[in-house]
Amino acid sequence: MSSQAEAMPTFPGYTRKTIDDEIVHPDLYATEEIHDVYAKLRKEDPLHLTQPENFRPFWSVLKHADIQEVEKNHQIFVNRLRTYLSPKQGEDWILKTTGDTHLFRTLVDLDDPIHMKLRALTQSWFMPPNLKKLEERIAGIAKDHVNRMEDLGSQCDFVKEVALWYPLRVIMMIMGVPPEDEAFMLRMTQEIFGPGDPDVTATATAKTDSGAFSAEGESVDLMQTALALYDYFGKVTADRRKNPRDDVASVIANGMIDGQPIGDREAMSYYIIVATAGHDTTSSTASGGLLQLMKNPAEMAKLKADLGLLPNAVEEMIRWVTPVKHFMRTATADYTLRGKTIKEGDGLCLFYWSGNRDEDVFEDPFKFKVDRNVSRHVAFGYGIHLCLGMHLARMEIKSLFNELLPRLKSIELAGEPKNTRANFVSGLKTLPVRYSFA
Repeated sequence: MSSQAEAMPTFPGYTRKTIDDEIVHPDLYATEEIHDVYAKLRKEDPLHLTQPENFRPFWSVLKHADIQEVEKNHQIFVNRLRTYLSPKQGEDWILKTTGDTHLFRTLVDLDDPIHMKLRALTQSWFMPPNLKKLEERIAGIAKDHVNRMEDLGSQCDFVKEVALWYPLRVIMMIMGVPPEDEAFMLRMTQEIFGPGDPDVTATATAKTDSGAFSAEGESVDLMQTALALYDYFGKVTADRRKNPRDDVASVIANGMIDGQPIGDREAMSYYIIVATAGHDTTSSTASGGLLQLMKNPAEMAKLKADLGLLPNAVEEMIRWVTPVKHFMRTATADYTLRGKTIKEGDGLCLFYWSGNRDEDVFEDPFKFKVDRNVSRHVAFGYGIHLCLGMHLARMEIKSLFNELLPRLKSIELAGEPKNTRANFVSGLKTLPVRYSFA
């Protein structure tokens, strides 16, 4: 264990006694150590029955092909019973609090037919023909944020000054909510995706005297976050039903499922997944992509010399960062995978970051290459749950680098980059840079 890990507070329900404990531990997702765990299991036991302390057992799915096979068989492997890794204590709290396996009912928590019916409400909004109409506005938002970077002088924290705010502004524009609510939305996003990391969570999380985070305290904070979001989007819904506009919030508020208005919980959850998933994932990819360009100056030079490589470079950034590290599935029938029998009721964890480093799919997977043939990455998932916002994410990242790279004369690290301590959605939480503009 690194000295940095020893110095950090521990998480409730997590230990590092075995490889099974390590594959779920948030601290490893803030380091390169997690890739050692993935690589060892891909080589020795790529479909690994995993039994971390304080967790219900599950199968770790680590190979690219196996992730795709599980996702393709969505009628057997379902989302609704277990969508994210959580200690038993956390799962028990959700069940006790909501009477359900989830706090929200988002697209990623649901299965067909309701999943597809809800997805269809906004799908056309997130397809390239509609996004093409927004391209100029998104490019303008990108330019505003690069201008801000230039106005800051010669040094900034790229995450905190640029990458966090840029995709948030885009999402709020698409949702149709006012810019003055950005700080609120950022706080909500970070509380959902970064619970337990004191540098990311915006509200104070309860601590014990030993410095360990209180699971009870985290649960209370998460419920407060959910209630705040329900209250906020409840007002948005009421407004859009009276005064519909040309925005995603109006589509959700006035959505119909089987001839009936969308349920309040489904509507609130829909807003939340659009606002949160469309923010942190893009922010992490943009900052992680810039870091790799700085670490690989030949690739930076190659891209600056030929911005035609940018769409492919964006895919490589997405593969490299893989901001959504996993999703869970549950088997509804016995199934044979890689010669092993997965029993009905067994959980499976699809480790996308491992799939995107699979040596059988990607040559030199630990090298960052802006011209890599990377069309097969699984960072957006696969099958019916393929990320609804993937085209928007690509457009945002491309627009940002299309504005930034031609204007940069030089850029280098000005301090130590640090990653979020989270095993679900994670990426850089700080990226100090020193730069000059042409």
